[in-house]
Amino acid sequence: MRVRFMGYRLHSQQLWLLLADVAAAALAYWLAVRVYPAAEPVVTASLDRRFPLQATAFAAILVAASTAFGLYAARQRSGPTGIGVRLIGAVAVSVGMLALANVLTPRDFLSTTQLVVLAAAAFALLTMVRVAIDRAASLDVFRSRVLVYGAGRQATSILSLRRRVDQRGFLLVGFVDCGEPGGVRVPAERIVADEGSLLALARQLQADEIVVAVDDRRRAFPIHDLLECRLNGITVVDLVTFLERETGKVRLDVLNPSWFIFAEGFRRDPLRMLTTRLFDLVASLVVLLLTWPLMIFAVAAIKLEDGWRAPVFYRQTRVGLDGRDFQIVKFRSMRVDAERGGRAQWAQQGDTRVTKVGAFIRKVRIDELPQLFNVLAGDMAFVGPRPERPEFVDQLSERIPYYRERHSVKPGITGWAQLCYPYGASAHDATEKLQYDLYYVKNHSLLFDLVILVETAETVLFGRGAR
Repeated sequence: MRVRFMGYRLHSQQLWLLLADVAAAALAYWLAVRVYPAAEPVVTASLDRRFPLQATAFAAILVAASTAFGLYAARQRSGPTGIGVRLIGAVAVSVGMLALANVLTPRDFLSTTQLVVLAAAAFALLTMVRVAIDRAASLDVFRSRVLVYGAGRQATSILSLRRRVDQRGFLLVGFVDCGEPGGVRVPAERIVADEGSLLALARQLQADEIVVAVDDRRRAFPIHDLLECRLNGITVVDLVTFLERETGKVRLDVLNPSWFIFAEGFRRDPLRMLTTRLFDLVASLVVLLLTWPLMIFAVAAIKLEDGWRAPVFYRQTRVGLDGRDFQIVKFRSMRVDAERGGRAQWAQQGDTRVTKVGAFIRKVRIDELPQLFNVLAGDMAFVGPRPERPEFVDQLSERIPYYRERHSVKPGITGWAQLCYPYGASAHDATEKLQYDLYYVKNHSLLFDLVILVETAETVLFGRGAR
């Protein structure tokens, strides 16, 4: 199950993990101060006095670093080794920032020994937290019990969520056969007998939630039964909303146009647009200040490889907000003659058109940095769907329903689809990524943008999805 906080949907397990990490960080800080107290009593007294503020600051830094290393990602599929590496990285960055503060303000701060104790304690406690929550999450008592009303084609979409990470928030207790014209598509052993009322069946199965997944609602629809369940404390949701909540994407195979009209979200109010613009300006300027040496390196590397007369930047027409075209700017990572004849081509895995320097700057996303100027100019946002070329947009709009709806927000340098799905280079990939883009369009908020921005660091650090 997911909870909504400031417009961002957070899985209940993620929320408990985050809160436990905050407590673990504060405990680790307390152990570092108490196990090896400072040599000077005055410093010890100062640390005791400032403990609440400094422990809270360390917890905030650790949570941000953990987010950047993907430790709160809803689809974290790394094994124990991968999680351990990410934990070490998060703790190292957090303690390193405290060490930097120690250099700048040496008095009344943690000693080197205390920093080492803090790092060891934080790693140990965070590891124990993850083991405990992972085991607790596997218990059925912590999962929402879901009864599916329907056993036809649409109901089978829930059965397609086979991975453990996709079902960690709910437990399927059965499907109700409501006599759909297409027949039963769900395995017979998953069907539950509906001999009495729907409410009685839900209570018998101890269902917390009923998902309506019928193929044709124009036939006999159990309005009164569902209303009775709702008034008795059982949550009732439609299939699209349930899958959106649990998978982090809008499933096109079960989507209908009316859902766009009546679903919560899809906001485009003036306040949201203002906060987005302020966020874009601040984030772009901060990233520019931090990455200008990398941009100079990229310019020099491109010139050294291709000659001083070779162009550094690559400009290309892309489709932006409301379908308007604009010129995107990137560092050139392909040969100058990459598209002879002007015919648009998808970038492929191991594309021979990519230069040696281009392969590197693509891998670490340096080629995307000039898009910061597109953000400052207002053509792009920092976070949003990936901007595509007009030729591809025309082709994909004809083949994929609702494709143009992704242009109801500005395109972004990074985005939800870029985090959740690898680089797209086909119509199939575009369809998969559109489902994540529509989720972002529906649920975008300032907090969601911040989470995506921080989690993008993991994509860069571990080189996921680049071509």
